[in-house]
Amino acid sequence: MVQEILEQAMEEGRKEIVHGETASYIPELGNVDKNHLGICIYTAGGEVFSAGDTDVRFTIQSISKVISLAAALEVCGFDKVFAKVGMEPSGDAFNSLVKLDLTSNYPYNPMINSGAIAVASYLMPVVSFEEMLQFSRKLCLDAEIILDEKVFQSEMTHSARNRAIAYLLESKGIIESDVEKSLDLYVKMCSLGVTAKSLAGLGMVLAGGGIHPVTGERLLDADVVRVVKTIMLTCGMYDGSGEFAVHVGIPSKSGVGGGILSVVEKKMGIGIYGPALDQKGNSIAGGSMLRYLSEKLRLHMFAEESI
Repeated sequence: MVQEILEQAMEEGRKEIVHGETASYIPELGNVDKNHLGICIYTAGGEVFSAGDTDVRFTIQSISKVISLAAALEVCGFDKVFAKVGMEPSGDAFNSLVKLDLTSNYPYNPMINSGAIAVASYLMPVVSFEEMLQFSRKLCLDAEIILDEKVFQSEMTHSARNRAIAYLLESKGIIESDVEKSLDLYVKMCSLGVTAKSLAGLGMVLAGGGIHPVTGERLLDADVVRVVKTIMLTCGMYDGSGEFAVHVGIPSKSGVGGGILSVVEKKMGIGIYGPALDQKGNSIAGGSMLRYLSEKLRLHMFAEESI
């Protein structure tokens, strides 16, 4: 049944691709084929269902904010992370600095660029990129994740806005470590090459409360996972998070590389790749597929019954 519904979800998603565009403001992301589409489900029982381009590597982009937040909570602690980063939806674009400059001294949440750059600045003095890479591989159940050098260089060459955000954060006393090294770590994390299957694995780890679904090893503290999933639900789909929560009702995080990570509590992780984006920067086909799956499989966290 699940495989059939996945195939149907793919058909629904494909109809939307024509209405989306790749993230051309980063040249390497703009070069990908916007017709790529894949979806993978990793269940609590260890089953993996997939359809489409689930083994195609793409860069994780803002989904890395989930991994970095989890790492910062583990290494730096809750109080340090949220002393100068909020927990509220911003209502603005993911790369906006308007409210940060005019109405707030702190980034609204760790899922937008300003908050994630601040989080990277907390990690940078105590965790190396190589350690973050190994941590990412472990959480995604994917030992083949590597840094996509072409995307990394493309992003660093076109990082004026993120650099402006980083130095604004420094001017407000939010970043207290080296700005350039913090930005370097942030962009490297965004440039990790993953697959839809990788994201499904990460989703299942989070759905299981931080436990490896096969070995039973604890990979993340349960309280860390609770915080991460809550922030994903309220802030994970940029300034479309509220509407997404109403229609889909699954904690999720998107990235402008076309990925979406979704977490169905105690049941499954879902990973999606669809690089055609809507105006808010979310995979346009991915959103359609998740809405279809949520309805057909009763996955909404407030549904009367679910599978």
